[in-house]
Amino acid sequence: MARENFNDLLAFVTVAREGSFTRAAAQLGVSQSALSHTIRALENRLGIRLLTRTTRSVSATEAGERLLMTVAPRLDEIEAEMAALSEQRDKPAGKLRITTAEHAANSVLWPKLNTFLPGYPDIKVEVTIDYGLTDIVAGRFDIGIRLGDQVAKDMIAVRIGPDLRMAVVGSPVYFQQRPPPRTPHELTAHDCTNLRLPTYGGLYAWEFEKNGHPLKVRVEGQLTFNSSSPCLRAALAGFGLAFLPEDMVLEHVDAGHLVRVLEDWCAPFAGYHLYYPSRRQASPAFMLLVDALRYRA
Repeated sequence: MARENFNDLLAFVTVAREGSFTRAAAQLGVSQSALSHTIRALENRLGIRLLTRTTRSVSATEAGERLLMTVAPRLDEIEAEMAALSEQRDKPAGKLRITTAEHAANSVLWPKLNTFLPGYPDIKVEVTIDYGLTDIVAGRFDIGIRLGDQVAKDMIAVRIGPDLRMAVVGSPVYFQQRPPPRTPHELTAHDCTNLRLPTYGGLYAWEFEKNGHPLKVRVEGQLTFNSSSPCLRAALAGFGLAFLPEDMVLEHVDAGHLVRVLEDWCAPFAGYHLYYPSRRQASPAFMLLVDALRYRA
């Protein structure tokens, strides 16, 4: 029998169980005439009568009882399996791989994962810290996280954090030996901690802007790192100035452990976005994570 006729079998089982075309039609959400036509078509295809109809009741014939005993349990199994799959949809599962930079992982990704993951114990997340502009398709990552201006145009981008600002900071001990710089040009006379990033092809030039005029300054110093956290530690230890995301240093500035300079030269810029290929087939787990990470001002 063709698969499309499974609906006819369901109609038959419902009528036989209910013993009434009226109740069966209400349960199936169809008219009595349509249901009667379906049963007659099924009987004609099989070449045998399945139901005995009277003005007061409907009952299965011997052939109908045999079909009912055979088919009904299997339809119940199918219905139970479909319900189980629906429940699995409501409890999404799977592994999602994310590539991101250290600061984004600490400041944006982890706080949201900390809230999201306890509600979905079957979703597993692997986070890879990488400062390069990784090809997420070739690297088989589900999601990339980068600054807004670093996301390729052919990707779907979703904002996950507010605008950012950078901050130039040094310890009070350091500034006892050197006067604070008044302009970015004066940084060349200071010891500065450098950051080497693959996205910039070498040492990162500190980026400033004032009155709509951008300015980049290449600094010199005793130390170079490839991530932000050691730069912060070096600044706290008095090794010179560091150029770091504002949220990393405000606590130390407020506590008096660091002094902030050139604040009027540090303009806001686009914050972090997650991105993924437009052709990606989204699973329930993926869509839930994207929605959880989405920035809501």
